Amino acid sequence: MSYAIIEASGKQLWVEPGFFYDLNRINANPGDYIFFERVLLVKNNEDVLVGNPCLSEVKVEATVLRHLRAKKILVYKMKPKKGTRLKQGHRQNLTRIMVHSIHINNEIITK
Repeated sequence: MSYAIIEASGKQLWVEPGFFYDLNRINANPGDYIFFERVLLVKNNEDVLVGNPCLSEVKVEATVLRHLRAKKILVYKMKPKKGTRLKQGHRQNLTRIMVHSIHINNEIITK
């Protein structure tokens, strides 16, 4: 089993080839190939590479599948004894990506 921990959209994600993940909105069109170069850790079978803070020779290749929006969350503010109430909703913009492979020194280790 091979996996990588990447930093994307301000978050750290554990990614494996062949799976899809939802990130905060990325400026890319559906169908575009993107490479994540901020890779913090890679595990390939029994070998583990840890960056300080990032691994410079490692990239993760992915495809943008589509843009979507998360479920609505409700925020309700109320001041007691004042009659002040505020109800707001928020939907986060997301991008769904499919991870294809992990590259180390331009060699594909998993596909």
